[in-house]
Amino acid sequence: MVSPQAKRAGVRYLIAEREYSQRQACELVRVARSSLRYQSRIKPEEGELKARIRQLANSHQAYGCPRITALLRREGEWVNHKRVHRLWKLEGLQLPRRKPRKLRRGPKGEVVNRAEYYNHVWSYDFLEDRTESGSKLRILTVLDEFTRESLEIRVERSISAIKVIDTLEWLGLVRGLPGNIRSDNGPEFVAKAIQQWLQENHCQTIYIKPGSPWENPYIESFNGKFREECLDRYAFANGREAQEIITGWREGYNQYRPHSSLGYQTPAEFAASIVSPLDLLENAKLEPKTLSLTGA
Repeated sequence: MVSPQAKRAGVRYLIAEREYSQRQACELVRVARSSLRYQSRIKPEEGELKARIRQLANSHQAYGCPRITALLRREGEWVNHKRVHRLWKLEGLQLPRRKPRKLRRGPKGEVVNRAEYYNHVWSYDFLEDRTESGSKLRILTVLDEFTRESLEIRVERSISAIKVIDTLEWLGLVRGLPGNIRSDNGPEFVAKAIQQWLQENHCQTIYIKPGSPWENPYIESFNGKFREECLDRYAFANGREAQEIITGWREGYNQYRPHSSLGYQTPAEFAASIVSPLDLLENAKLEPKTLSLTGA
């Protein structure tokens, strides 16, 4: 039977051997022994922050670390972006890297007639999606290029030029028409009915060259976010359900989602921070347009 003295001697020997090994390792890699023994500890307040980061990441799965940081700051908690990034990595919340796609790039240059103030230039475009049963959905998106606000997203089985005019008329009544509208050369946008209506309402058209989506970057960027954060994440039973879900997403995009190109303000916050539309019209020496309704 081993005596207590022998046990204590054996323990002291093991401790001395471990310390000797650590000392040799420190001398080999040239680090202090205190650094070698250090174990990081998460502070109690960081545990709460980490839980909130995971909650936001689960609610907004397409948001990256910078946008989650902006949401935390909006909640009244000023946090260092490096701290959030460290906890983000500890939780393994990194978004998967996108595979680079070989795209046909056009010549680099400035956007033609870049928006300079509220309601200066709008963009509109079409997307397509399908319901669970396979029925096609046609989606019209309208964007203010200066404030980045999503003005309207209309979902229909099909959208003719008359329905496009109906959407523009409604936006003209609640917001006022822009000086310019940018679009591709789709049949709905070059239809004679739209051309006549825009001419009657003194709204100029800016058409991009065929096969040149880089000339319409704002609506293309918006459509990419819209598809990634909404269309690809929901299965729609029918067109009515699609319209309700998409309308809710559009309101969240304008009122809640931080926009990186606006200094992580929401489009609604940015629009509220600029000069009022009437002051802009007066400063630009422009007269408000009178809306001409179809059939009036």
